[in-house]
Amino acid sequence: MGKKRRTRKVGPTRGLGARYGVSTRKRYRAIVTEVRRKHRCPKCGFNTVRRESVGIWVCKKCGFKFTGGAYTPTTKLGLTALRSARSSG
Repeated sequence: MGKKRRTRKVGPTRGLGARYGVSTRKRYRAIVTEVRRKHRCPKCGFNTVRRESVGIWVCKKCGFKFTGGAYTPTTKLGLTALRSARSSG
């Protein structure tokens, strides 16, 4: 048996320590992990899309660059607009 841990792994919030409150740290962790993970490319379909800057996303495989949300490549508003464009055209 190993030594029992007393602390949890905190992920991206490790630099914040005990500051800012647990709710704020949880929200921050959710946003940062979503930004850093690889997303699916709308052009080639591979999970190689990374954020270049706020709202700008680029596929590392095919080089496709597109705009999206600040933290995710697609937004609810963008999906609604895409749906209405497909149905009207």
